[in-house]
Amino acid sequence: MPPDARPLPAISGDGASADGTIALSGDWTLRLLTPVLAHIRGRLTAVSGDAALAIAWDLSGVTRLDSFGALLLWRSWGRRFPPQIVLPARLESIFTRLASLGDGTLPVEPPYRFLDATAHLGGLLFGLVHHLTNFVALIGQLLLDLLYLLRSREHWPLLEMSANFYKVGVKAMPVTALVGFLIGVVMSYLSALQLRAFGADVFIVNILGLGIIRELGPVLVSVLVAGRSGSAMTAQLGVMRVTEEIDALATMGISRHVRLVLPKVVALTLAMPLLTLWGSAVAIFGGMVSANLQLDMSYDYFLNALPKAVPLANVVIGLGKGAVFGLLIALVACHFGLRVKPNTESLSANTTASVVTSITVVIIVDAIFAIATRSIGLPYK
Repeated sequence: MPPDARPLPAISGDGASADGTIALSGDWTLRLLTPVLAHIRGRLTAVSGDAALAIAWDLSGVTRLDSFGALLLWRSWGRRFPPQIVLPARLESIFTRLASLGDGTLPVEPPYRFLDATAHLGGLLFGLVHHLTNFVALIGQLLLDLLYLLRSREHWPLLEMSANFYKVGVKAMPVTALVGFLIGVVMSYLSALQLRAFGADVFIVNILGLGIIRELGPVLVSVLVAGRSGSAMTAQLGVMRVTEEIDALATMGISRHVRLVLPKVVALTLAMPLLTLWGSAVAIFGGMVSANLQLDMSYDYFLNALPKAVPLANVVIGLGKGAVFGLLIALVACHFGLRVKPNTESLSANTTASVVTSITVVIIVDAIFAIATRSIGLPYK
């Protein structure tokens, strides 16, 4: 039947007649209710609330009913069935669904209790233990996979490692160089203002060399990689979880750790020392340019004084930090990526948690490195 030929919704009777019945007829759908909506609402408002419950309702003449029409009737009945109603079986399901929604009021927030803070703290503690357990399990699984790959060398995912190395290493070089150069310029400029006041211009080489190569370079590059590559890893694994690609790999008998996690961990662990060396070199170059402009220090003097001010052990420490930071960032990113549930809200929450956790772990481990290597690589003791 064409839409124009369908019967319009109608209400007959007002409940005050001899039989005391209100009969409904026609198609009670959004499309056909729209032209006569004001009239229908007026009729229903006249018999709404307690008055509607005292009237017999006959819906046997309703040919079609959608959620909009059912909600109009349900609200006029006070969100409950009238005692006297003729409801065809084909219309019962939609009203049953409305009845299951309750009265439509929002739940009341329970009052705060003293033990709520303790319960919240306990929940955070259990969540931390759960994260640590899964993180250790991920590391153990990767170690088992490495042992398997050492025995079966033809199964190494070299193509995936190469692709990830290019994405996390080569493609990160421009932004690392830009930020490193600016940090070197700013650090040199601020140091020059103080050193010039005390006539200690030559010590700017020591400040830039030790500060950038030993501490600032690895941490700065790690923060950039955590925000750029770490979030991308988590998002990639999360999207594969949402689209059930990880489950498809398991169905085909392909290990998700060997094909997805291990290449990312190996690639970032190998790329981070090189990125750290690149970022530190560009930062020192920026500091050298700024020192030449601010203190009129020649490039030859700066390059000749740098090896004496910064022993080789500091370079080894910086590269070691880069490798450890890259390993931790990749592990944290993959951990949160595998925890994503099949919904977009979980994807965004775990991606954010991955970046925040990676940066926090990098800072904590850097503090441990600083304490453990406090007597190594310092020119003056």
